[in-house]
Amino acid sequence: MVTKLLPRTVTGVVLAICFGGVFLSGSGWRKVDTVVPPVASALPWDPFLDTLQTRTLRYFLEVTPRATGLTPDRWPTPAPSSVAAVGFALTSYPIAAERDIIKRAEAADRVLTTLKLVWNLPQSELPSGTSGFKGFFYHFIDCRTGERAWKCELSTIDTGLLLAGVLFCQSYFDGRDAVEDSIRALADSLYRRVDWSWFCGDRKGLITGWYPERGFLEHTWTGYNEAFVLYLLALGSPTHPIPDWYMRTWYDTYKWGSYNGIEHLGFGPLFGHQYSHCWIDFRGIRDRYMWGRGLDYFENSRRATYAQRSYGASNPQGFRDYSDVIWGWTACDGPKDTNFVVEGIARGFYSYRAREVTFDWVEDDGTIAPTAVGGSVAFAPEICIPALKGMRQRYGSQLWREYGFVDAFNPTFRTPPAWPDGWFDRDYLGIDQGPIAIMIENLRSGFVWEKMKRNPYIITGLRRAGFSGGWLNTMKGS
Repeated sequence: MVTKLLPRTVTGVVLAICFGGVFLSGSGWRKVDTVVPPVASALPWDPFLDTLQTRTLRYFLEVTPRATGLTPDRWPTPAPSSVAAVGFALTSYPIAAERDIIKRAEAADRVLTTLKLVWNLPQSELPSGTSGFKGFFYHFIDCRTGERAWKCELSTIDTGLLLAGVLFCQSYFDGRDAVEDSIRALADSLYRRVDWSWFCGDRKGLITGWYPERGFLEHTWTGYNEAFVLYLLALGSPTHPIPDWYMRTWYDTYKWGSYNGIEHLGFGPLFGHQYSHCWIDFRGIRDRYMWGRGLDYFENSRRATYAQRSYGASNPQGFRDYSDVIWGWTACDGPKDTNFVVEGIARGFYSYRAREVTFDWVEDDGTIAPTAVGGSVAFAPEICIPALKGMRQRYGSQLWREYGFVDAFNPTFRTPPAWPDGWFDRDYLGIDQGPIAIMIENLRSGFVWEKMKRNPYIITGLRRAGFSGGWLNTMKGS
């Protein structure tokens, strides 16, 4: 069943709030004939989100080295920088400025430092002493030197997430002074340098990665997943764009199905429903596929979020603590790659892994990731805010620390004396902190979305991908 799309703001009088299929309106309670309730017209602002957002933003402000701007992949465990985390950091600085956590001048200085360094990092096909090639960057680079770390791959998606942050800064810093002029110019140069067509090789779509030692990886990005923004960037390029019809490769593996009566376009881990939405407002705009389905990608992410909450509430595998307020599955840390019996059930556990819940596949070892819920807060605040509060209240300082929620926890993984109450991560991950801070702001004000609507490259990419309708029809651009 297609749910009606309603306009939504965050501030103002509460007009309608939906909870579990029951609709509260001015005339009282009534049952709604839909599995996923319509988006509420307005929701009251919750001060808890201020605290969560501020703590999460401080991860990027305090952990990122000021001298380079290269955000570490994780903290406090020592790690190189993830270029995707840098993209989230670049997006977070203006949010922090708008929330008076830092001054605009400091945000601009941090961004300019980062862009200068990234622009000047060495680019070549050599396997060492370099940071990237053809405008792309390696997945992990040294936080001090910016050079390739861990013999990792040249990564399309991580470069794409970096560039999303770069273009956001280009649109935000619109002042007529030397610093903000330089930010816009460097952002433009970084984006224009990327040779998207090269990363297609002899295939009809973007390839996931490349190694100088052995060439392109075998996999091409096909949908639906986190790489949507990557295709939009590649289509919007004024220098090395990919052909429009390469989108067929992206759409070829779309899977539509139903989980507990919730129909949606499937992708199991919630990060695939969140990353592109951090920067792009998909409300009211649709491509050919979504016109055919009668909804937009925002509503699709909302349904995927409800599907996960439904799984948590039903808890079909009997993991500890799962409920309608303890849920959330995505790529995240985990306790350990091991197997043992828990309460008479043989369980398999994993370290870092993509946990997922969808209609055609469930990958679950009892590990829950708060970012799965926090990154979906703009889609379904009426279920995500209670879940975030519930996790904080239940687990306290084991889960909630100086930068908000640690990356993940597993109540089922109880191994006394080390983990008598279950396993709780010690680390924060930049790519999981970012969606929490950004999507809280998009719920709160639409700030990141509104700035990106002014970016001509994004507008071009959306239109070349076949999007139309809503706000996109009113924007200038090619």
